[in-house]
Amino acid sequence: MNIYKQITPEIIKQDLRYLELLSHNFPTIAAASTEIINLEAIMNLPKGTEHFLADLHGEYEAFQHVLRNASGAIKRKVNEIFGNTLRETEKKEICTLIYYPEQKLQLVKETETDIVDWYVITLNQLVKVCQNVSSKYTRSKVRKALPEEFSYIIQELLHESSIEPNKQAYINVIIRTIIDTHRADEFIIAMCNLIQRLTIDSLHILGDIFDRGPGPHIIMDILCNYHNFDIQWGNHDILWMGAAAGNDCNIANVLRLAMRYGNLSALEDGYGINLLPLATFAMEAYANDPCTSFFPKIDKEASPYNEKTIRLIAQMHKAISVIQFKLEAEIIQRRPEFRMEDRMLLHCINFERKTLILNGKEYEMRDCYFPTVDPANPYKLTEEEQEIVTKLHHSFTSSEKLRKHMKCLFRYGCMYNVCNSNLLYHASMPLNEDGSLKEVDIAGKRYKGKALLERVGQLIRQAYFDDNESKEKAFALDYVWYLWCGKDSPAFDKSKMATFERYFLSDKETHKEVKGYYYELRNREDVCDMIMDEFQVEGEHRHIINGHVPVKAVKGEKPIKANGKLMVIDGGFSKAYQPETGIAGYTLVYHSRGFQLVQHEPFTSTQKAIEEGQDIKSTTQLVEMSSKRMMVKDTDKGKELSIQIEDLKKLLVAYNTGIIKEKAL
Repeated sequence: MNIYKQITPEIIKQDLRYLELLSHNFPTIAAASTEIINLEAIMNLPKGTEHFLADLHGEYEAFQHVLRNASGAIKRKVNEIFGNTLRETEKKEICTLIYYPEQKLQLVKETETDIVDWYVITLNQLVKVCQNVSSKYTRSKVRKALPEEFSYIIQELLHESSIEPNKQAYINVIIRTIIDTHRADEFIIAMCNLIQRLTIDSLHILGDIFDRGPGPHIIMDILCNYHNFDIQWGNHDILWMGAAAGNDCNIANVLRLAMRYGNLSALEDGYGINLLPLATFAMEAYANDPCTSFFPKIDKEASPYNEKTIRLIAQMHKAISVIQFKLEAEIIQRRPEFRMEDRMLLHCINFERKTLILNGKEYEMRDCYFPTVDPANPYKLTEEEQEIVTKLHHSFTSSEKLRKHMKCLFRYGCMYNVCNSNLLYHASMPLNEDGSLKEVDIAGKRYKGKALLERVGQLIRQAYFDDNESKEKAFALDYVWYLWCGKDSPAFDKSKMATFERYFLSDKETHKEVKGYYYELRNREDVCDMIMDEFQVEGEHRHIINGHVPVKAVKGEKPIKANGKLMVIDGGFSKAYQPETGIAGYTLVYHSRGFQLVQHEPFTSTQKAIEEGQDIKSTTQLVEMSSKRMMVKDTDKGKELSIQIEDLKKLLVAYNTGIIKEKAL
């Protein structure tokens, strides 16, 4: 008992109530001792691999592939394990099988002449890969990840060495029996899924799951069933959360962006949003309007839409944009504290001259056709527009699928996260010009830094979950829209959102959206240190990890800033950004040896990945490597386990001194 000398009876009595509760889980000295041994063993395993992704923007195929290939980690492991013993084509075949087991098996069975021999070779190869990726975890953790029907067999294969002749014979018998009982396909699929799961221990999504791409609902389906992940909400996620909560401005913005990028499938097929009333209205109201500025940003060659449908989308795009400007004016007038009067521009139009007065200057408008705008009362919705808003409101707030995905976003998401000495948030930390934290007024109270993000998070939750029709709920609902486009929003942080100007004015000077001071000052180490201090981020090697602003790699911009203290990992998953960025996104990988930044080339398609073995071309650069391998004890989880071990030691002393009696089994 020498090691427990510092645990005195007085200490035990202080924690007696808690220790009594703990004794129900560990009722004997043997049970408590076994758990201490188990936890100490876990503490000395290498830390699990964390993957950081940002700004997925509905590009579900690329996202799925990055998860399946673990940002190239599986390919690297296959190369390490098989080296020169296999040809490159054979290693590529194994990788494709691990990424897409069901589809690859189907192709193999169509061409393979000796399927039994292929099964034997492939199963042995998969066992080797699985042994490698599971080596850093306890047997207990691996067991929890196993599919129930094959759990015992996989455990036997993983923990038996093929070096011993007797054991190899044993393994061969297991593999032969799997094949003979016609379970090889199911077993291979189970093994491949296990390899994928064990290669990524935890996943961090730094915002913007929604918008632009065709499948945010598919990404959310994947995440809802993922084993270990968290989300830091981005501006587009907040926009959708506000829409699901019933904010009509958010709904209009969601629809406008869907039309802008020609992505109606997420709305109609994904969430069952009825767009027919809007389409019918737009066809009629804008029948004589060319809607030139409103044609969707799509590749016409690859688009599933014909010319007639594209024209209809342009009409719907303009219709919902005008509705949006009217709806936003209601909030701006209702909330003068938002200071967004400069975003009300319909009353600044001179319909006779076809010009707009902006900041005292007259600009020629490229489009001045507004059949639903009354110059005498420009922000009043027509009866038809109001009817559309009511129907869309009902469609968003009653969608079961959307409700399920929002609950997932709320359960696993927040505005920021601190994990293993890393501060994660999507976009910005509002700052003053001198680099100090900017105080932001919210309903008469001032917040900055950590308190600001926490208050914002509370308001988003209140807007969605509060069933009371109170003033506080109404304000929260309005503020969720402000977070999308407000100057002091940590999710936006720009001088304005120049939506109206981009559509209607040719002068590009009017399109400028001046970014907040954060985007310049984040290059400074002292500013990054100040922000991390504000969030109590500790550790010798600590970082801020951001998304939101695409890294223009094609122009030589670097994702690593402030001498390595800040990393920006939005490299442009969205196809709409790729001409601007020159790449297709980053993944930041944090394993037991340190940080690696993986830069991805554009993903072709899942079909080509399966049929031709086309992987995403990725370039890995070392960001920060350690000479000493990081163990679980060095992580946040390790701190939790240390506290648990200390409590169990107290329980042991309590048992040994008779302060608490062992329970009968």
